Amino acid sequence: MIAAALILALFAAACIPAGSALAAARWPRRSPAVAIVLWQALGLGWGLAAVGALAGFGAADERSGVAGGAFALVSRVLGQHASAGTRRVLAGLLGLRLLALAAGAVLLLVLCWILVAAFATVVRARRRQRILLSLLAHGDPKVPGALVVDHPAAAAYCVPGLRSSSRIVISAGALDLLDQAELAAVIAHERAHLRERHDLVLLPFIALLRAFRWSGVAREAHAAVALLVEMQADDQALRQRPARELATALLRVGAAGGVHPPNGALAAADGQVAARVSRLLKPAPRLPVAAVALVGVVAVATVAIPAAFLTIPF
Repeated sequence: MIAAALILALFAAACIPAGSALAAARWPRRSPAVAIVLWQALGLGWGLAAVGALAGFGAADERSGVAGGAFALVSRVLGQHASAGTRRVLAGLLGLRLLALAAGAVLLLVLCWILVAAFATVVRARRRQRILLSLLAHGDPKVPGALVVDHPAAAAYCVPGLRSSSRIVISAGALDLLDQAELAAVIAHERAHLRERHDLVLLPFIALLRAFRWSGVAREAHAAVALLVEMQADDQALRQRPARELATALLRVGAAGGVHPPNGALAAADGQVAARVSRLLKPAPRLPVAAVALVGVVAVATVAIPAAFLTIPF
């Protein structure tokens, strides 16, 4: 059990530099969907390994199982033949094991809680958005299927939900700024967000960022996945519209200094806009099939290895 706990601890520690390396890599932009799957696997693998390592250290015993380890240790501490010094050492070891067990339980609860809390926050925010849209937004023949909000700043975003409750929102400023072709490209981009439920893809990384805001890796992971989600929606939009239309829409809004709600087609920092425009106008070749398969194997292994150590007795 100690060996398994050590392997899980090393695995969890290795996930941190792996996340930083993945955030700095350039290849994910060639195939965003593949990279998003790897990011999800890396986050899940880290969570399993970190919780499993703490629980393993707390319950480890060289001869006994999870329950037997703590029982055997207590028995030795209370044994009549143990010296006072030995009792103090064993009591300290017992305290460390109990602390590791408690830390593992707390970490598991925290990870579950932040995910549930983030989901609840998003649901409440969307409900408020839908209420406001029902009062303030209206249709427009220039953007069929979308709602228009009378605001001078250029903005475009989507409000995900069930199929009947999903909304695409365009500001009056965007209608005035963009031509019909550019508006069509933006709408195609937003429909891709809704169709592929990119809000659910981002949710775990939003939750991690809120819980570990002090962590540079959490910030890097959130920023990287947010950009990949936008690039993936760009790729889907390109199936219906030319790349130049979406690129010019991004450039026009950026030049106008428009404000952008999170997660919309036009929502990105200046550096992200430049990266997306460059990718649209000068696309790099997709990852070859062999590379995609390799990334898939790595993603599966990233989850399967800690899961195996948690389920297989050692």
